[in-house]
Amino acid sequence: MLFTGQELLEQVGKLEGWKLDNESMVRKYMFNEFMKGIAFVDEVATISEAFNHHPHITIDYKAVILRLTSHNEGGITSVDIREAHEFNEAFEKNR
Repeated sequence: MLFTGQELLEQVGKLEGWKLDNESMVRKYMFNEFMKGIAFVDEVATISEAFNHHPHITIDYKAVILRLTSHNEGGITSVDIREAHEFNEAFEKNR
């Protein structure tokens, strides 16, 4: 289900650190060590495979930036929201 308007703002507003950027949602995760960020990306990959829904991932030293959208739907869906929640949980474990 594609979120639009106020519903989208409410859903993303419930996600710590996530922001809307056009038809995507983005979060920058910061780590105190490079390898902690890499371990996080490994967990993101495992979560993504389970969802069969993969984010755009940028690694910039101690920063990992995730961008989610459902290309086939043309925007943000409930899958993006659920996956973002799991990424946030993984971040809390890998800090």
